[in-house]
Amino acid sequence: MSYQAPVKDMLFNIQHLAGLQTLTEQIPAFADFGLDTAGAVLEECAKLTQDVIAPLNWEGDKNPSFWQDGQVTTTPGFKEAFRAYAEGGWQGLQHPTDFGGQGAPKTIAAACNEMLQAANMSFALCPLLTDGAVEALLTAGSPEQQATFIPPLLEGRWTGTMNLTEPQAGSDLALVRTRAEPQGDGTYKIFGTKIFITYGEHDMAENIVHLVLARVAGAPEGVKGISLFIVPKFLVNADGSLGARNDAHCVSIEHKMGIKASPTAVLQFGDHGGAIGTLIGEENRGLEYMFIMMNAARYGVGVQGIGIADRAYQKAVAYAKDRVQSRPVDGSKPGSAPIIHHPDVRRMLMTMRALTEGCRAMASTAAAAFDAAHHHPDADARKQNQAFYDFMVPLVKGYSTEMSLEVTSLGVQVHGGMGFIEETGAAQYYRDAKILTIYEGTTAIQANDLVGRKTARDGGQLARGIAGQIEVTEGQLAQRDSAAARAVLKALRASREDFLAVVDFIAASAKANPNAAYAGSVPYLMLAGNLVAGWQLARALIVAEDTLATDKAFMEAKIATARFYAEHILPRTGALRRAIVDGADSVTELSLEAF
Repeated sequence: MSYQAPVKDMLFNIQHLAGLQTLTEQIPAFADFGLDTAGAVLEECAKLTQDVIAPLNWEGDKNPSFWQDGQVTTTPGFKEAFRAYAEGGWQGLQHPTDFGGQGAPKTIAAACNEMLQAANMSFALCPLLTDGAVEALLTAGSPEQQATFIPPLLEGRWTGTMNLTEPQAGSDLALVRTRAEPQGDGTYKIFGTKIFITYGEHDMAENIVHLVLARVAGAPEGVKGISLFIVPKFLVNADGSLGARNDAHCVSIEHKMGIKASPTAVLQFGDHGGAIGTLIGEENRGLEYMFIMMNAARYGVGVQGIGIADRAYQKAVAYAKDRVQSRPVDGSKPGSAPIIHHPDVRRMLMTMRALTEGCRAMASTAAAAFDAAHHHPDADARKQNQAFYDFMVPLVKGYSTEMSLEVTSLGVQVHGGMGFIEETGAAQYYRDAKILTIYEGTTAIQANDLVGRKTARDGGQLARGIAGQIEVTEGQLAQRDSAAARAVLKALRASREDFLAVVDFIAASAKANPNAAYAGSVPYLMLAGNLVAGWQLARALIVAEDTLATDKAFMEAKIATARFYAEHILPRTGALRRAIVDGADSVTELSLEAF
């Protein structure tokens, strides 16, 4: 089936959970981005993603990008689709108007990004990396660098990359060996090899702006001695035109399990005398700047998980309505019927739907916090929203991507044997989704961040504050008399208590017994993500019950989905709590020699 963007659900979240009207009232820069504008933007994005980009997804899996003689040729149709994307102004949607962007809230842009990811994840990785490059330049670039590089990036004439990983330096960037030699004229010569560079070489844009981590001679050892450089594929003249080819070359691309159309490059800098780069910000602060780019990308990867989960769900529903097999157990049909009549198929589809909608709601709420953190006129409001957003990033990235593996796997299962056959397309979503739990920081890295920086550092204070907000929602549910509200209240309260027990354990153990705290880091992330997604669906249920008459079928579906999540997915937190609090020692009990 063809992709159908879930515009109605996105607008529901933007209006009722993210609170777009409040953002537009409190933040002058967003005054023109009310609900009507949001609807118009999402509808236009839906047309582009459904009609132009989604049809290339299967083609990209069959005919991926290929490398020959240093050049990468992308999947047929990608170049034209990228031109349509760029000419529509989509790359600049959430970036400042000062540089030619639209200045839209992330609350709106994130929904558009989900559509793009759902339509074609391999294609969407190029704009995602460019967004990160723009964020890094906005944060640390000089006015001259910003004026030179940001406008063509937003126009889609150029694209951006992030160059961290080296053959010997994966997540541990202290091991980076790429070196930068100052030339005395403000430029540096860059020498080294970078691997796993998404869209490090391609044929869709005039220039590629590589942001490269490297070490200047004499810099301190470890992560404190890393600097960040702009190393464009083509040097840029003073008037902004393209100059000579830089000494930065793609020597191969990877052959991958999924996202096959996205070229993952090995880049060699300096084989022919040195690649010319310019320093971003100050020497030895590169990792600090790169984290800006990584944080933007981490949220974006979480949205990738939501997008691909939705695509898998839509395909599974279409198949379940079409595939006829066996008589329903309740006798509602006299003979064989579409498999959607079978209770276990319904269970799988509801699990897919509830997980996807819960994570979408969580991501939308986080986007609103980002907008307030960056643009609210009140300093205290900015600080509070930044803290909330920082806590949400590992949940959006970690939980939503792990969720996408469950959902895409269920998508294959709904298809039965046909799901294992490539031509149905269900397997592609499963293969594509796997990378999401790995790149931009594995699930374990997100979980370590959640434990160390987001929970243990303040003794669990922020986490308990979020639990307090959830308790307010419980109070609102307690005032309602519907069976759905009672069911959601019961499950939400139990999960919040599970969360608080784990927060107390983490806060008490992080220093005293770090192995115990970190042994439960990923389960803690999964518990927290499950709870926050369930909380957002509980909020959605309240809205849906109060506005039932506005769109009865949609609101009833929203209520049913929230109840299913509460009764079938939130209870997982109890098992996670027991594993974290009671099972920490058994994780490290087996001797290393016994493995």
